[in-house]
Parts: sequence; structure tokens; C-alpha cells
Amino acid sequence: MTEKIRKPSVAGLFYPKDATELEQLVATLLDENISDKKYSNVVGIVAPHAGYIYSGKTAAIAYNVLKENIEFETAIILSPSHYKHFKGSCIYDGDAYETPLGKIPINKALAKYIVENTDSIYFGEDGHKEEHALEVQLPFLQTITDYCDIVPIVIGDQGLQYIQELAKTLSELVDEKTIIIASSDLSHFHTKETAFGLDSIVADRISNFEYPELYSDLAQGNCEACGGGGMVALLETADIIGRNKTKVLSSTDSGSVSNDNSSVVGYLSAVIYGED
Repeated sequence: MTEKIRKPSVAGLFYPKDATELEQLVATLLDENISDKKYSNVVGIVAPHAGYIYSGKTAAIAYNVLKENIEFETAIILSPSHYKHFKGSCIYDGDAYETPLGKIPINKALAKYIVENTDSIYFGEDGHKEEHALEVQLPFLQTITDYCDIVPIVIGDQGLQYIQELAKTLSELVDEKTIIIASSDLSHFHTKETAFGLDSIVADRISNFEYPELYSDLAQGNCEACGGGGMVALLETADIIGRNKTKVLSSTDSGSVSNDNSSVVGYLSAVIYGED
């Protein structure tokens, strides 16, 4: 039976298409951006999803937390949908995602459990074909682990009822072998000064574990995060299982690379964890 594989969509755009070049780049980013602290009982991370030249350093710090502190086998990835709106969320109905570093299999048993126990999540291709926010996380996972499978979830509607339902189901699945990755960038196309103000609201809400307030701020336009729903779902999942510690690991913007501070995109990475 032929495998159904989601082929790379943004290789050569957001990250190198050549496997050797990609492997070397990710290894360098990880080597040069190490967290200064170990975290236990990790629920998951927030990581940006821009081109590696812009957000790779910020993402690498979060992936080093995963690499150095826990042993996991499955990553549930929560991605926004940039190109298509649809109700609820969609889990890719194939066998694997592929990057230049190879295939990363889908945990079908876990995916089936989520679909069967969450009314608003279904199998299909909605949001998966062109979406970069999920894909760019995978080379980091492939580099820091000898083996990892995924549950790729693209969120088509970040309405509160969908996010809360998602968090409830995820809270039943997170353990030492299963973590969550919330993929999100922050504010888009403001001056550096304005972006700093908007992005500081997100950082403060995460640092203070104020996810209802974060959702409210996003809904009211007080701040911006394209993957805000996934971040809120991650935090609420952690709250349900009693692991309510957070640390913002890095916060920056595209102007730090481009030197164009007139119109920047903000990036943040964070770890969500529990007490020893």
C-alpha cells in the first residue's frame, strides 16, 4: 500500500533545501543558542515559525530545552492556518511529513484518540498543503532526537470553544513521552518600537501564566500572535495537569537581522513546565 506523505512546501524558502546544508544550519543554531537552565516536567514549548535566518536562533533555544532536559517520543504540534479558514482543527490524514532530512511519521494511534474524543478536530488535509508554521518545526525535531513521531494539528478557527476543547483532550495525553509544540510568531509589520510594546504583552502574559488574559488581549487587538490559539491551548493544558510554570527564553524581531526597524515581525520562544 502506498504511503501518503506530506512533501516539503517551504524547503528552499524558509530553510535550506539541501539536506547537508540544512543539517549543518540547524546544528549550528542549536550549538550557539543554548538555554542557561534545565527544566523538569516539561509540557511543551512555544517556538516561532519564520525563515530560519530571522527566527532560527529564537527557536533553537526552545529546542535545546527539549534536547537537554527530557526524553520524548511524540510531539503534538499546534499550528495556525495562514492560508485557509475552516472550523475546528485538522490532523493530517497521511502517514508522515517529509523534510530534506527525511520522513517524520505520524502517531496514528494518538491522532485517532484526539479525533475520537474532540468534536471539533477531524482528519483531512485542510490547512496542511502549504502551511509553513508546522513544517519549519520539523528539522529541529529531527536534529535533536534519534526518533520522534508527530501529531500535526492545524487550527483553522481559534475560537475559544475550540481552544478549550483541544486543551481538555491534550491534557489527557501529555506525559514524559509526549510534549506539545505551539508554533507562533508575534506582531507583524509594525515599527520596532510598536512591536516591542505589543510583543511585551504576550511575553508578560506567558511569564505570569495568564492565559485567559492572553486570549482576551489577542481577541481585543491589544497584542498579536498568529498562533495565539495554540499558545493558549498549551498553557491551559498545562494548567489542567498542574504544571503551571513558564519561562520566556527569547524575544526578538526581524529587524535584529535585517536592520530594517520600520516594519518588523516579532518572535518569542518559551517553555512550559512543572515543579520537580
